[in-house]
Amino acid sequence: MKLSSLAQYLVPHRLLSHLAWRLAQSETAWIKRRFIHTVLANFDVDMSEAADPNPDNYPSFNAFFTRALKPGARVADADPGTLVLPADGRVSQCGPIENGRIVQAKGHDYTAAELLGDAARAQPFENGVFINIYLSPRDYHRVHMAWTGTLTETLHVPGRLFSVSPGTVADVPRLFARNERLVCHFDADFGPMCVVMVGALLVSGVQTVWNGVNIPEYTDAPKRIDFRGQNIRLERFAEMARFNYGSTVIILFPAGTVQLDAFEPQAPTMLGKRMGIRQAR
Repeated sequence: MKLSSLAQYLVPHRLLSHLAWRLAQSETAWIKRRFIHTVLANFDVDMSEAADPNPDNYPSFNAFFTRALKPGARVADADPGTLVLPADGRVSQCGPIENGRIVQAKGHDYTAAELLGDAARAQPFENGVFINIYLSPRDYHRVHMAWTGTLTETLHVPGRLFSVSPGTVADVPRLFARNERLVCHFDADFGPMCVVMVGALLVSGVQTVWNGVNIPEYTDAPKRIDFRGQNIRLERFAEMARFNYGSTVIILFPAGTVQLDAFEPQAPTMLGKRMGIRQAR
């Protein structure tokens, strides 16, 4: 294991992420400018796609990082029968869930039950398919719906906050099942669909369109919220949530419901492009 990965076992994850969250929310001019221009200098951020391309107009670093895109910068695949990619980024892994196990990286896997924090909720995905997309600091940080669904429940699972960079993912066993995450369950026309927003070191913030900031709400106990009967229906390609800084989104589908396209690890993704097709019943 690399020294950088070993060091992450020792650092105070929550303290660092809390401090990063406070700094990201700061509207002090020199603080937000320093963070924004550091990212612009070190990552290939395309500000021409932003609704406001002037980085100095954003009131905070978080506002810059969760910036909206200009109309038409991303569009959904024209075929309404296709599932669309939920985010800009890169495919970490994609493929079958075999006997309830999900591939993390070469030599590492974890169970759907561990990831979802609920064995019963994981059972429908036992032999389904999944896609894991990593959002880097350069990417658009809003996550959209791959397919239309009605929200039924969320589960905030407390945990560690390891980096989700490719190097750490290859090193740390069961990383996605250990990190803090927000598990979002939807009912789609083919059955259940689960979207997991995984936090990371300095990146624990997750905000949803239905009830705002869900993480950070640092706690040692899982928090389940039932949304049945509230008719929170999100259409294919609609925004569902956003990250602060880069992180990972994982989507799970039951067996026989969708056919994902073939994606190699580290293949680039663009929001709205085709991800697969809904299989006929």
